[in-house]
Amino acid sequence: MAIVPVVLNGGAGTRLWPLSRAAYPKQFLPMAGEMSTFQQTCRRLTDAVYRKPIVICNEDHRFITAEQMRDTGIEPDAIVLEPVARNTAPAALIGSLLAAREEPRQLVLLVPSDHLIFDQAAFTSAIERGRASAMAGKIVTFGIKPKEPHTGYGYIETVDTAAELMQVRRFVEKPDRETARSFLADDGFFWNAGIFLFDPFRMIELFQEHHPGMLADCRKALENAVHDLDFLRLESQAYENCAHISIDHAIMEKAHDMTCVTLDAGWRDIGSWQALGATMDEDGSGNATRGDIVLRDAKNCLGLSDGGAMLAILGLEDVLAVATRDVVLVAARDRADDVKSMVEQLSASERREAVSHARVYRPWGWYEGLSRGEKYQVKCLMVKPGAKLSLQIHRQRAEHWIVVSGSVRVSVDGREEHLRENQSTYIPIGAPHRLENPAADPALLIEVQSGSYLGEDDIIRLSDEYGRSAAE
Repeated sequence: MAIVPVVLNGGAGTRLWPLSRAAYPKQFLPMAGEMSTFQQTCRRLTDAVYRKPIVICNEDHRFITAEQMRDTGIEPDAIVLEPVARNTAPAALIGSLLAAREEPRQLVLLVPSDHLIFDQAAFTSAIERGRASAMAGKIVTFGIKPKEPHTGYGYIETVDTAAELMQVRRFVEKPDRETARSFLADDGFFWNAGIFLFDPFRMIELFQEHHPGMLADCRKALENAVHDLDFLRLESQAYENCAHISIDHAIMEKAHDMTCVTLDAGWRDIGSWQALGATMDEDGSGNATRGDIVLRDAKNCLGLSDGGAMLAILGLEDVLAVATRDVVLVAARDRADDVKSMVEQLSASERREAVSHARVYRPWGWYEGLSRGEKYQVKCLMVKPGAKLSLQIHRQRAEHWIVVSGSVRVSVDGREEHLRENQSTYIPIGAPHRLENPAADPALLIEVQSGSYLGEDDIIRLSDEYGRSAAE
């Protein structure tokens, strides 16, 4: 049987805030190397044994997902859009239903997009060792031999630990420290990598047995799905009816006759600052740093500077310090896992920093706020070659566009002009306007907004090539 990868590309990565944020979460960031973990995951699944991947993501991340796949040169079988986040069980079921439609019959490899695996050959070998068991109708999971009493991972308890294919006795949720220590001393326990290999028809049977309502809702969501550009958009109401539950809780903890294959491939789940720090080299004082960091009399600190700001750490021990363009986080290193609660606090206060970075990505490029005051705002815009913004109007603000580099075509109230470096134009309140880059190089502009209201929701789109709402 061929193997179709189903890549779960959801999640907000709030424990890695402020580096990771809901609008541009951790799986799209280059955690190790130049490619993002999502791109590395897709590249990992290009061996001859795999078919084109099915990628399942939140609809808010559809353009980032598509662009990063194009950058890798990988063509997906489908990019499926979840209208709402429902954890991994409904997403896994959608992937299984899509794979079950294909002929000839094939296996599904369910993989998260935010993990690092450093040994490609060992990963491929582990998948191959599990293939026969999956073809026989068993769910195959992949376990990592624990190296420490980690409390942030789930565990798999196995029997027949000397066998290549071990029988799974049970799944264990994230344990407390004392329980994790006991697991470390027992050869039968493994970290749960969250990777599963199975026959999609077997997975559908298990959902029919344990969650028939979810199966009916996911089938309906697929039957009524619509194609939107390069995406498959699930029917909203049916998918919203699904329970918010992980595939582990929904199926794996209830399934019988599961097997486990040891995965010794340099696996890392980059789900927290402590996990990311473990991938970074330390100096002689136990400090792990990335970016423009200056240390003096510091010990066991984790420092990261992203976006050009220099970060200086003086006379501190066991501190987490992160600097981005718009946020500085300083925390006790042993409180790093509590960053998620800080994001919840910011979200409750409706702080923009909880959701988006200073640089906001759009399908046509990006914009970044430079300065803001009463009744004015200054932004930098980058428009990709061949891209265009929507034809739109603003009811409460006027705009000036100044070209810094490149060349653009501008339409204002039916009048079209070409602008080059150091040229500018003015868009009055209420005037229909559009900006596009017909050139082969990116265009960089400064946008100056002035008016009584400067929010992004003061956009009325008259036409848009990307099918977006006003808020996107």
